[in-house]
Amino acid sequence: MTSSVHQAREALGHRLRDIRKDAGLTGRDLAVRAGWHSSKISKIEYGKQTPSEDDIRTWCQHTGAHKQIPDLIATVRHIESMYVELRRSLGAGINRRQRAFGKRESTTSLMRWYEPLLIPGLLHTAEYAGAILRQVIDFYGTPDDLDTAAAARMERQQILYRSDHRFHFVVAHQALHTMVGNPEVMIGQLDRLLAVMSMPRVGLGIIPTDAPYVVPTNQFIMFDDQLVHLETVSAEINVTQPREIALYTKTFTALAGQAVTGAPARALITEALNHWRGQIPSDD
Repeated sequence: MTSSVHQAREALGHRLRDIRKDAGLTGRDLAVRAGWHSSKISKIEYGKQTPSEDDIRTWCQHTGAHKQIPDLIATVRHIESMYVELRRSLGAGINRRQRAFGKRESTTSLMRWYEPLLIPGLLHTAEYAGAILRQVIDFYGTPDDLDTAAAARMERQQILYRSDHRFHFVVAHQALHTMVGNPEVMIGQLDRLLAVMSMPRVGLGIIPTDAPYVVPTNQFIMFDDQLVHLETVSAEINVTQPREIALYTKTFTALAGQAVTGAPARALITEALNHWRGQIPSDD
């Protein structure tokens, strides 16, 4: 759970505490009226628990703050959107999630994307995307909408050709060597990377294997300076706290500074291509 989520919970809790105090109620008074354990009041007010929408309605009903219900519920929904369990996010299949990403990307002027193990989604070939999404479906046991989801991921790439968008991708050298699908899929994907490097509004850097450790990191995507999206095994996290976004900006700048671009980057990709070509059995 990020500090953004915790701080948002705390801010909501302080607001609810003020509403309770303005009504002249102690925490115990409100708990009795609502039929709750008294500890629930303190957990909500100190940001240790996010109240449900029904909790908000009950709180406002007993404190005479009915007019604040819509705004408070909107706040709760915002907090919930900051930390979303992946199983819930993928519950209706992965196609819808791909299209949601596309909408977010279309409103972003500058995307900065760091990947330590895989090629970023906006640069996938159809075969690489299909292999990745198949693993996601099988691992999380989501509805099998592979064909439509893969098509949606490929449609997202149209954003790369729009003149009002810029993209800066940084990948670790390992991403060139993590086998997705089979060697043929990897060859096609690395050929795609070589083509992408010539696009005018796309920057691609590769961090060599022997680059020193300089910043703690994980996979993340930055949408302008407004949002950072990252994923854990169990959840997707949307960071909106300016202080946290500043840390990710600092991190991305450091990683980009370690990455090679241009001819040295092409050399690393070509080296990886030769490796994968060597994995394909000859016809002899």
